[in-house]
Amino acid sequence: MKLRLLASQSTALLLLLATGATTLMSEETKPLEIVYQDDFEKGIDSWKPMDPAQWSHKKDGDTHVISQHLKKSGYKPPHRSPTNIAILDGVIVGDLEMTVKVHSTHSDYGHRDACLVFGYQDPAHFYYVHLGKQADDHANQIFIVNDAPRTKISLTSTKGTPWTDAWHELKVVRRVADGTIEVYFDDMKTPVMTAKDEHFVWGQVGLGTFDDTADFDNLVVRGVKVEKPETPAK
Repeated sequence: MKLRLLASQSTALLLLLATGATTLMSEETKPLEIVYQDDFEKGIDSWKPMDPAQWSHKKDGDTHVISQHLKKSGYKPPHRSPTNIAILDGVIVGDLEMTVKVHSTHSDYGHRDACLVFGYQDPAHFYYVHLGKQADDHANQIFIVNDAPRTKISLTSTKGTPWTDAWHELKVVRRVADGTIEVYFDDMKTPVMTAKDEHFVWGQVGLGTFDDTADFDNLVVRGVKVEKPETPAK
């Protein structure tokens, strides 16, 4: 009798542990909610370009895209950082997963690039990833702009981003609890760059290039929406 009771209790305990583990795994793997998505069919009114003259809304085949079509910018950032960017208005997130289709329209050269901006608090405080054709300390890296010229914070990167004249899919993942940053190019399972930094735990997102040209389509932002602090922590 005692043996049967012990066996029954052991089975119940194992079931309880298994249920708890399954619930925990479910919570950990649950995708972030979509907080914003844009197929750019209706224009670029939700975006604030640093230089509006550089940006346009155009037709591409049977769809519409936003195009950062002028290389030269009238925007002068307070510190060395991308000049050809547009920031999404009104969406502030902590944890983040942002995916977007990108078409590099610049002629091929070593620093042919596109940039994704995140953790954007103001022109002097944000993160960005520079996906450049050939890597060096100033290209194809993850950077922080923290009231100073951009500084590389990449822990891992590649020899370069293989831009072609086709469309490519980009993704950036940000987890504020441990500072994780991951960047993906076409392959959404294996990051091409990683970093860890805990300076900015909230911010807006943006698109653009450092000083080139590119088109953008099918943006999806998943994340945890937060309120902008009255006194931002720098």
